[in-house]
Amino acid sequence: MVFSSVVFVFLFLPLALALYHAARLWGPRRSEHYLLTLLSYVFYGWTNPLFVVLMFSSTLIDYCAGLVQTGHLRRETWRGPVPLLDPNGPRQRHQRWALIVSICSNLTLLGFFKYFNFGLDSWNALMEGLGLEAATYRTFLRITLPLGISFYTFQSMSYSIDVYRGQARAIRHVGDFFCYISMFPQLVAGPIVRFQEVADQLRERSHTLEKFARGAAFFSMGMAKKILLADPCGAVADTCFAADSLRAIEAWYGVVAYAFQIYFDFSAYSDMAIGLGLMMGFMFAKNFDSPYHAASITEFWRRWHLSLSTWLRDYLYVPLGGNRQGPSRTYVNLMLVMLLGGLWHGAAWTFVIWGAIHGGMLALERLQGRDSPYRRLPHPLRVAITFIIVLVTWVFFRAEDLATALRYCGDMIGLGGGANAALVAGRIYSPYHLLSLLLAGIIAWGGVQTWDFTRRLNAPRLALIMALLVLSLTMLAATSFHPFIYFIF
Repeated sequence: MVFSSVVFVFLFLPLALALYHAARLWGPRRSEHYLLTLLSYVFYGWTNPLFVVLMFSSTLIDYCAGLVQTGHLRRETWRGPVPLLDPNGPRQRHQRWALIVSICSNLTLLGFFKYFNFGLDSWNALMEGLGLEAATYRTFLRITLPLGISFYTFQSMSYSIDVYRGQARAIRHVGDFFCYISMFPQLVAGPIVRFQEVADQLRERSHTLEKFARGAAFFSMGMAKKILLADPCGAVADTCFAADSLRAIEAWYGVVAYAFQIYFDFSAYSDMAIGLGLMMGFMFAKNFDSPYHAASITEFWRRWHLSLSTWLRDYLYVPLGGNRQGPSRTYVNLMLVMLLGGLWHGAAWTFVIWGAIHGGMLALERLQGRDSPYRRLPHPLRVAITFIIVLVTWVFFRAEDLATALRYCGDMIGLGGGANAALVAGRIYSPYHLLSLLLAGIIAWGGVQTWDFTRRLNAPRLALIMALLVLSLTMLAATSFHPFIYFIF
């Protein structure tokens, strides 16, 4: 089930909100958490109920790991508050083993379902290149990627790590923890909600009409971003990337369309997730901060997918040594983190190259230092240069395979023949698509962020939000399926 579907908007969401608030107002204490967990499992298992089994298993392991670390797995210790581990204190063997089991189980789950096919395909290609017989496991073993597995495994691991570090208290109540992992607003495509960000909210949070109204505004604007901007830009990008050959102008036009598509698609989902959380009393952190305003790749990653970039920084870059072990080690750490970040997005060499380019640029910018000639360029020019670099990396992110990505890059520099230029142009230069890209550009560089726009909801803003919601819902009902890009990650 996806947010941008008729079933979710007109059936699941109204029912879920009604049941949740009924349980909160009239049910026993924490009954809303058990209900929200059940609703989330229905939401997640809508496509394939077997996916629920995987998430349940991962959640149970990490729940037990947290209690083992704090010595509260036994029932006789279930009185009084769960202690916060001393951040600087020693850890016993059973605590270390609990953390190891949590991390290894999540990484094994993620690695098998996300990278088995990729590893087998790479091995087969290597064997064929050497003239040897390829493996035949694919003939009887097919791996289907569970939706959102990259998100909930990272989120679940953050809990075990935070408890071990003494940065968060372990959850004793099973309903609270299962609710935290499975909450359907951010389950499938983020943002990655770290436990320490919502630990206090799981114990106690406010439910106000103002918060609910802001949540509804967040959700409405996210729906408008998705239906009115991301989808038409995506239609242009799909046409260009599916073409056998393009002229340079169409190639650039297509990758710009994809840049707008992925930004408005993913930020739309984040807005809708934040909005749904607000309607249930939760406050999730901002996930995007006008990333195309960035004047460097370093700044880009301070604005794009903030929940992932901070997760990689705190749970991978810093443990690897960060910038504390000299310049050379810093550059290696940056490259390694971004390579792994690329693989997190998808099991393909195109994602590895995407991560390598970003990692290389991060290392280069750090090498240049604060007094580099680049920093003395006018700010608009630096923003334009950064956007062009990001566009090139989006080619590898979007292309189906490495050969397609390289061919598309060749088209961008004029190596394409453009044999079907008239056909492509007729499909992508329609007034509707041109207007959609123009609006996307205006909003990307000159618009107000949803986070700021919804802080004060006066009558004109409410009227605009309602008009956008009605228009987007009308188009939603009149068109076909609208999946989110990050659902496949």
